[in-house]
This record gives sequence, C-alpha cells and structure tokens, in this order.
Amino acid sequence: MRFPLRQTLALATPLMALSFPQQLLARAPDPEVLELRREMAAMRQEMMAMKRELRSQHAEVHQQQQTAARHTRTSHGTRLASAGPEEPRPVFSQAAPRPTGPRAPADSRMALSEGPVQSWADFKAASAKDETMQIGGIQIGFPKGRPTIASEDKAYAFSIGLLAQEDFGGFLGAGPKHGEGAGNFNKFTENARRLRLYLTWRYKDWVVNVTPDFGSSSVDGTVGLFEANLNYTGLRNTTLTVGYFQPRMEEESAERSGAFEFLERPTIVDLVRNIAGGVARFSVGGEHWEKRWLASAYFTGQKFGDRNKDTTITDSQTGGVARVAGRPYMSKDIDVHVGAGATAAFKVNENSKGRQYTFSDNMEIPLGETSLLTSGALTNVSQIWAAGPQLAVRWKNLLVKSEYYHIGVSRGHQDVGSNLPSLGFDGWYVSANYTLLGHGRAYNPKTAAFTTPGVDYDFDPEHGHWGALEVSGRWSVTDLYSSAGQGGTGINGNQQTVWQGGFNWYPNQHIKFMVDYAHYIVSRSKGVSGNVNLFGRSGNAIVARAQASF
Repeated sequence: MRFPLRQTLALATPLMALSFPQQLLARAPDPEVLELRREMAAMRQEMMAMKRELRSQHAEVHQQQQTAARHTRTSHGTRLASAGPEEPRPVFSQAAPRPTGPRAPADSRMALSEGPVQSWADFKAASAKDETMQIGGIQIGFPKGRPTIASEDKAYAFSIGLLAQEDFGGFLGAGPKHGEGAGNFNKFTENARRLRLYLTWRYKDWVVNVTPDFGSSSVDGTVGLFEANLNYTGLRNTTLTVGYFQPRMEEESAERSGAFEFLERPTIVDLVRNIAGGVARFSVGGEHWEKRWLASAYFTGQKFGDRNKDTTITDSQTGGVARVAGRPYMSKDIDVHVGAGATAAFKVNENSKGRQYTFSDNMEIPLGETSLLTSGALTNVSQIWAAGPQLAVRWKNLLVKSEYYHIGVSRGHQDVGSNLPSLGFDGWYVSANYTLLGHGRAYNPKTAAFTTPGVDYDFDPEHGHWGALEVSGRWSVTDLYSSAGQGGTGINGNQQTVWQGGFNWYPNQHIKFMVDYAHYIVSRSKGVSGNVNLFGRSGNAIVARAQASF
C-alpha cells in the first residue's frame, strides 16, 4: 500500500527525530531543536495515555469474565441483573465452602441463641469469620448461623435467632387409685415447649434483646415473653442488664435450655429459680467472668404479666438473686466446677388474699400433666429464700453433676395474733452424662456451666459420620413437707422422687433429638386440686423432643 509523499514525510519526520543522535540535534539551530523536543514530548504523552487506556479496558474485560464465571458456577443459569452506575453493587466474599468436619472441639458446639450477650469486640470478631454480602455500607451475614444485618464498621447490627422445641409422648401406668380423681395423664399428646424468636439490636456495646415465646411449659397455644432487656458490654468480661430477664443462680439453668441433658431441669431447680428469678423477671444487675470464676448479682421485681393475670395485686414483689462459681482445677481431660447460689423474695406479691405462695411442679415431664407435688397454699408469707451448693466434675467424656438447695419460708401473723411456724424444704439431684460419639461436653467460663457435646462431623452415613450422641441418667428428690397443716387445715406438703434416663442425638450443630424415660414416685397430699393424689401416685413416662436452634 502506497502513501502520498507529503503524508509519508509527515509521519517519518517525528520518527526520524526520535532516532536522531543527540550530537545531530546539537548541530541544529536552537529553535528547531526546541520544536522537535516539544513534538517528541507530546508523542510520548499520547503513547502513554493510549497504553493506560488499553490496560484499563483489558482489566475491565477480565473482571467481567471472572464475574460471569463465578455467577455461572453459583447460580446454575440464573441471570444476574447489573446495578446502574449510581447504585451500590453487592460484593460477595470469597470464603471457602463451609466445612462439615472435622471440627476442633471449640468450634463444634451447638449453636445457642440464648447465650451470653457479646461485646462489640466479640461481635466484630465473630462476624469477620463468616461469609458476608456487602451492599454499599451494609453487610449481611450469618455469624454462628444467625441472620445478621450490620453496618460496615459493625457499630449498628440487627440479628434474628431461633429456638424451636416440639415435645411428644405419653404416660404409662399413671391411672388413679380407687376414690381419686383421674387427672391429666395422656397416653399420647404433644406440646410446643419453646418457640422463641431472639430479636437483637446493637449499637456498639449497647444491646437490646426482645424475645417473644409461642411455646409453653404446660399447654401451647398462648403467646408470652421470654425477655426484653437492655445490656451494656463495654466493660471487660462484664454484662450489665436492666429489663425483663432470667437471672441464673443454678448450674443447671446456666447451661441454657437448648443445651439441657434432659428435657427439663430437676424439680428443685425449677422451684428455687422461680422464687425471685425465672423467665421474664424484672431485673437490674450484672455478671463478670474470668477463665476460672464468675460472679453475678441482680435486684428483681415481679414477672412480666403478673398484674395482668391478677388485677388485685396491690404491692409488687421485690427480691434478689446471686451466684458465685469457680473452676479450681482444669486440664485437657478434667474440669472441676464448684459454686453456690442464693435467692430471696424480700416480699411476695400482695393481692386480695394477702401474701400467699404455693410451691408446685410436675414430674419433670413437659406435657401439660397434672402437678402432683405441692406445698399447699402458704398464707401470711413475709419472706422466702433459698441457697445451696453446686458441684460438677468432668473426666474426658464423662460428666457428673449435683446441686442441693434448702428453701426457707418466714411467716407473718394471723388476724387473731397467733404465730405461724416458719417452714423449711429441701431438694437435690445427681446426674451423670457420657458422650458416646463426638467431642464430650465442655466447660464454658462465660456461663460457669457445661455446654453441649461437639459435633465432629455432620451426619453423613455414606461416609460413616453420625454426628454426636450422649446418654444421661438422673436421680432427683424434692421434699415439700415441713409441718402438719402447713397449707391449711389437713393439707400437708409431700415428696417427689424421679428417676430418669435418656439419649440425645446431634446430627449437626443446629438440630437435636431427645428421648427421655422417667419413673416418678409422689407421696400423697390433699393439696392437689381435684383429689388427684389422695393416696400417692407412681407411674412412667416416655417423651421425645425435636429441637432446632440458630
């Protein structure tokens, strides 16, 4: 191809100038040298600009090809609409697929929404380990399996947790004796024990928890409140709380309901925790933990809904709950836990009948059955308190625990001026647990209690993985008899003994299946409504539970 002479000379002149030796340029007149230098500098700038533009275009094409390839791998043909130039674009982290095992013991425990409130630093550390999607300044992720929306600096966050427990089973050999009422002991029934949605709002170290509960300890179909409180976590290893809360004074309660060895707590633990604590109790206080010890104390009031259930309350309850626990010896194979808990109702609710209180509980079976254990209705109650020690020892996969509590009831005066006797009740339990598959139960210093077994591998029978499996046994005794006629003329308290055994299977870190067998023996008491326990009762129950927690 030929070019006109003028164009050829125009193209050649600057190229020749680029190759001129410096000595030739030096011979040329100064104006011409300056002009050639200006042309050479301009050409260099144009060439560098073209080079940068080519590199930018190449990088953009390469990025588009990578994005299309990732979308093809993950979306299986779904089309992804591109955001406009002014819209925030989602950016996915390149985290590796979530492993199903093997897991280290510390990373294998069950996900529990009902855990200690995380500080801002702990929350940021937990969020950084999980896959997130970023849209503008918002991050969406699943730290510990909980859907969480957070600002880029994690200062603002909102998360949702879940605990769902469905129980089903029935009673065997629980028929009434001649002359007794039948009571409610179904051969087969079911109950939604806990259906809780844990809603958590965060601004740095200020955390608000609101948890509605659609389950029930007796009969489902009602909606209640588990907690609604404000927490501050800005102090080292410390949580300060105000609002409706569950202050915990027992090791069994500190384990959290999703981590129980059995379907329910021992009877004595349920009785003492509800004196001035229990679910949705107004509380002001806090707790501090270290690697080897924990201390907590709360001032408490009445429970959520007390005045709605009884509109005649004229003076609300006040009380307190305290706990200290230590870990005097610890090693890879051994943990020793010692502690003590105390609680007191400085005054109980006063209603149209005065200050009354009744201790009563079921046979540690949450199917809505008639409660056979009772103290009778205690009148003129001025104060109730309870205290006792707790001890637990873990050796490898074996865990043995025990707690004992004494309950004291102070009485006021009757209208005629005669003194009513003070009362004393006692209760205890001993339990043993052994992990057959998976990592054994471990000690959690943040709660000063033991937590669930660890799932080494998720359930996958094709590869010989079966999750975690544990077997447990428990003996519990509660004695509510103190003096004759304590619950009114001819009405005495009685005693209950429960023997239990059970298996718990964890196919992964979020699902749990439980099966419990219970044999109960309850002495007679006329204080049970409907004349259900005039001569004493004994029987058996088999109950299963399906649980999911996130």
